Amino acid sequence: MAHCTKCGAVVADNAVFCGACGAAQAAAGPAPGVSNPAPEAAQTGLAENVAGALCYVLGWITGLVFYFIDKRPYVRFHAAQSIVVFGALHILSIVLGIFFGLSIAVGGLSGFSLGLGILRLVQLAILVLWILLMIKAYQGKRFRVPFAADLAERIFGKSA
Repeated sequence: MAHCTKCGAVVADNAVFCGACGAAQAAAGPAPGVSNPAPEAAQTGLAENVAGALCYVLGWITGLVFYFIDKRPYVRFHAAQSIVVFGALHILSIVLGIFFGLSIAVGGLSGFSLGLGILRLVQLAILVLWILLMIKAYQGKRFRVPFAADLAERIFGKSA
């Protein structure tokens, strides 16, 4: 039996925290012949597939968060791809909204309604891509969005 390094209470051999005082215990290696049950949850406390899916939840914002807090290659790939894909689509939506919003002054309602239709199609494509990327990441697959994944690797490096 091991003892807490702070209060001296008896703790289990593989305890991370003391049950009496809550102090962190020295990390002991796994017992001989026993594999580490969750080696992939080291960075954020999340499994790789869950962290990869969460990279897409709020688009490029969660991509940035996970890119900086999680150093695992699988998670960094999805974080970088999220930043590039949804960052570019966010900018495209803003530009289309401004462009077609201004078209009402020039072209009247016909130009505005055509622009609004195109903007809604782009937003539908964003929704479908968002759901697809989250599902593929959760399944543990490195689904590569054409052009965006290559651009993400060029910007963020091959470790992404």
